Amino acid sequence: MIDPAAIGTELPPSTMLVERGRLRLFAEATGQRDPIYFDIAAAAAAGHPDLPAPPTFLCALHHERAEPFDWLNELGVALDRVLHGEQEFTYHQLVYADDYLTARSRISDIYAKKNGTLQFIVRHTAVTRNDEPVADLRDVVVVRNEETPR
Repeated sequence: MIDPAAIGTELPPSTMLVERGRLRLFAEATGQRDPIYFDIAAAAAAGHPDLPAPPTFLCALHHERAEPFDWLNELGVALDRVLHGEQEFTYHQLVYADDYLTARSRISDIYAKKNGTLQFIVRHTAVTRNDEPVADLRDVVVVRNEETPR
């Protein structure tokens, strides 16, 4: 069982330079069709200074660390027991190619369901550019524990 004392734990920050090629690959992988995600001229014609990041691109920030899952290991969570639960994004500003972003995450909740068979870890992440808020992310990791007695 994951110790609820971990609620409030701040994780090491991660940083990312948003590159055009990476934005294009993410846009293609997520099925974007709007040319603003691929063509700088189309983005400029739509009023953007560069290629904008597709809507869920910021989830990539969580993987910008040398060991992106070390925080789960520190909680005693075996990665083969982890499921993606949900995620949400609240944007304050658009993200563009050549932005340099910083993400600061903290564990905001840990709770269980089904007599502890499933545990949920809620992580909140604040994303900034030059110390200005860009987005707030929330994701939930589901941990499948061994069957517990009822």
